[in-house]
Amino acid sequence: METTVEQNRMDPPNIVSHAEWIAARTELLNKEKEFTRLRDELSRQRRELPWEKVKKEYVFDGPTGKETLADLFDGKSQLLIYHFMLGPGWVEGCPSCSFVADHFDGSVPHLAARDAKFAVVSRAPLDQIGAFKMRMGWRFKWVSSFANDFNRDYNVSFSKEEMANGQIYYNYEIQKFPSEEGPGASAFYKDGAGNIFHTYSTYGRGLDILLGAYNWLDLAPKGRDEDGLAYSMAWVRHHDKYVDGQPADPTRIYSQPKSSDAKCCSAEND
Repeated sequence: METTVEQNRMDPPNIVSHAEWIAARTELLNKEKEFTRLRDELSRQRRELPWEKVKKEYVFDGPTGKETLADLFDGKSQLLIYHFMLGPGWVEGCPSCSFVADHFDGSVPHLAARDAKFAVVSRAPLDQIGAFKMRMGWRFKWVSSFANDFNRDYNVSFSKEEMANGQIYYNYEIQKFPSEEGPGASAFYKDGAGNIFHTYSTYGRGLDILLGAYNWLDLAPKGRDEDGLAYSMAWVRHHDKYVDGQPADPTRIYSQPKSSDAKCCSAEND
């Protein structure tokens, strides 16, 4: 029988009068305002990072044909890319990346209004991307880097040798990693002369801010309710795989989605 974690438990609340509640809430509000100011300062420092010129010409496979990195800007000066974990031959995309991607479609027109285009890039071939995208009901731009070095150059795809040796360069350090693909987000700028510059990339918990559902859970009485899980996102499923009332398995560790040619289900991610 599957071991599960009880998701309804929480510490007994401290019940107080309205006046006491307002006093406690106001004290926390001061800390929240301090955090907001610190976040604004961090964002300012992020914008002041130096840029590096993109010297390679990357050509992607897109829904309308070949597209260069410059094409993805589509008339805007800024380009935001999400590096989605969907490798060649995988039967489906990473559930955690899919959790992030469920937040994308509503943001796209608002980003465009601020001179920023958005695109998702995966190393899987385009037909594989298209099938999974249709299954999930997403509309955002999604292109394949199968025929170029984009994923390798931006440190989100790893060789079997690197994985076997535990020598993965990810999130700006050498480490072990449980998958041949990693998640990330990158920002680029194109000037009037057509020069493209890489301005920022973030990985791991740096992507946390993209998860609106997490921000909502942070407001809820039980929060993210991930204590006791083998890893924080062990509860996450593709949005078409949730079963109402099904608790999370606290022993479930991350494994990448199986390949279509796999001989067993040991690498299954669910």
